[in-house]
Amino acid sequence: MEMYKRTLPVALAIAFGLLTLLGLLFVPAVGDTLVSWAAFLAAVALILGVINLLGVHGRRLKKGNLYSGVLILSMVLVFALAITDLFGVTEDGVSTVFGIVQAPLEMAMASLLAFFLLFAGFRMLKRQRTPWAVLFIGTTLILLLASTALPSFLSSVVEPVGDLIDRVFVGAGMRGIVIGVALGAIVVALRLLTGIERPYDK
Repeated sequence: MEMYKRTLPVALAIAFGLLTLLGLLFVPAVGDTLVSWAAFLAAVALILGVINLLGVHGRRLKKGNLYSGVLILSMVLVFALAITDLFGVTEDGVSTVFGIVQAPLEMAMASLLAFFLLFAGFRMLKRQRTPWAVLFIGTTLILLLASTALPSFLSSVVEPVGDLIDRVFVGAGMRGIVIGVALGAIVVALRLLTGIERPYDK
């Protein structure tokens, strides 16, 4: 019985994995159906995660954590806006909240990340003065200057260099990362299909 409990999830995972792969390759209707089932299950998991998050922060709110109250209030308001958008009471309420709150926060975090990287580069240069550290600082400074408003005689020099770095070197790095992610996904998929990787047992 214990062996049956262990082998059944493995067999189901391998069977559905192979069925999805063969469906996507040869019978698109079957593959699309299985992918839509997976998307539905992911949506259910997301709903359960949101309910769990509300429960955790509800218990924290009872202990006097005001930040948990802010989080719960924000979630309820956005959910209410989504309902009113659905029934036509409001128009693009969720998009408006996203544009007013979420987008500026993301831009602020991105700008802080740029200055954090520059500060980390200076600290690295202070500890170990290697050519790679100097290259990192120089590249960061050029890209920061290229994205700011400069006088015309400076921008005519800095902007082409920043554009070259962005198109050639950053593009090459991003392609390398995407290729690495694709290879990693293939390896994980093969491990799942052969039963070596079993995340559902944990």
